[in-house]
Amino acid sequence: MSTKHIWEVKAKNTPLLKKKCSHCNSDRFYCSDKFRLNAQKKNIDIWLIYRCVKCSSTYNMTVFSRIRTESVSKELFNKFSENNTEIAWQYAFSQEIKRKNNVETDLESVEYEILYNGIPVEDLISMESEIISFQIQCSFDFNIRISTVIRTCLGLSSSKLDLLLDSDTVYFNGKPLQKKYKIKNGDIVNIKKQALIDIYLIGKEDFFLNAVNDK
Repeated sequence: MSTKHIWEVKAKNTPLLKKKCSHCNSDRFYCSDKFRLNAQKKNIDIWLIYRCVKCSSTYNMTVFSRIRTESVSKELFNKFSENNTEIAWQYAFSQEIKRKNNVETDLESVEYEILYNGIPVEDLISMESEIISFQIQCSFDFNIRISTVIRTCLGLSSSKLDLLLDSDTVYFNGKPLQKKYKIKNGDIVNIKKQALIDIYLIGKEDFFLNAVNDK
């Protein structure tokens, strides 16, 4: 029997582009969340507009090039025309679009927050479930390690996190979880409750022993 909890990793901004500016000495461009469309007869070009972080000169990243207008649904075309932020972020995070444009993103520039229910470890280990499951929700991939999410959401120190992962009691896809694994949307992490109990008690035994000796 297991209990599942949700951990949501939410990006606060889109990644910067690693690109030399031809107008200044900057090597970073930010996404403007705006599109440029150019229709010629039955073909259309669509670009996502980036701006230099220093001088605001523009770089147009190709989203679609010379495609037939009927290839783009009316709904999607309207979103491009209206500079829909959600669509802009999807392309700004898209690794496929970066490869097609031969550009690289600075994923370290992405700020994020982790939203979780904040249940104390004491309450987690008091549950009847033998396995505690945590589902990852993350709309975009930007190289966040699972170890960072676990440490934050469970409030563990680095040393206790290492002990937990080294115990081979944290599983993903039926295999012991690797510390360097990068999260993806929908990932489910399973932790044996007894492992959490063992980790939680480390250090507390000395506290209780000292408390007894002081009496």
